[in-house]
Amino acid sequence: MCGRFTSLLTPELLAVIYEIHAKIDLQPRYNIAPTQDILVVREDSAGVRYPSYVRWGLIPHWAKDKSIASKMINARSETVHEKPAFRQAIRSRRCIVPASGFFEWSATPTGKFPHYITMRDESPFSFAGIWETWKASDGSDAETCTILTTSANPLMATIHDRMPVILHQGEFRLWLDPTVNDPRELQRLYQPYPAELMQEWQVSTAVNSPRHSDPNCIVPT
Repeated sequence: MCGRFTSLLTPELLAVIYEIHAKIDLQPRYNIAPTQDILVVREDSAGVRYPSYVRWGLIPHWAKDKSIASKMINARSETVHEKPAFRQAIRSRRCIVPASGFFEWSATPTGKFPHYITMRDESPFSFAGIWETWKASDGSDAETCTILTTSANPLMATIHDRMPVILHQGEFRLWLDPTVNDPRELQRLYQPYPAELMQEWQVSTAVNSPRHSDPNCIVPT
């Protein structure tokens, strides 16, 4: 699964990698947690990509209240096209969630220990996400999202049995194109990302609490 990640991106890097030019406020974030607002990249009807913030934890349009959001931070790629909560969004409301790295916890006889995972070349991850608009009882709209997961690659398998669906740069166009809705076209993007392009190290258990969000969260222990 994916339950915490970091965002240390600059506007310049965002523009180059995702081909976007709209300005957006970016601050270093070392411990992003569910139900917080997160940066996503989407594509409008004219094919223009743009960045925006949405709430992490998808609320289906039919939900009576927002309490379900904390249980909807991830969607299994194996079932995302069938699950009632996700099957409409996956057809035409797909997004990319940029991340500098993410955390995962390994279970041992003495407890759970956090690991930080990044790309070896320090480029950002591009998580596959889907988004939804939910209308509250007061008439206001809330845009929310979830991150797709897949089976773990050999690196991640030493920590957990799941990992985020990570897109290659050449796959962005297909993923963001709202006219593509054939599951067979999308499912080929759900393969585990190559382990040899990633690295991981153990970090302090201080990251267990979202209240801790500073550079110490990613320092090796």
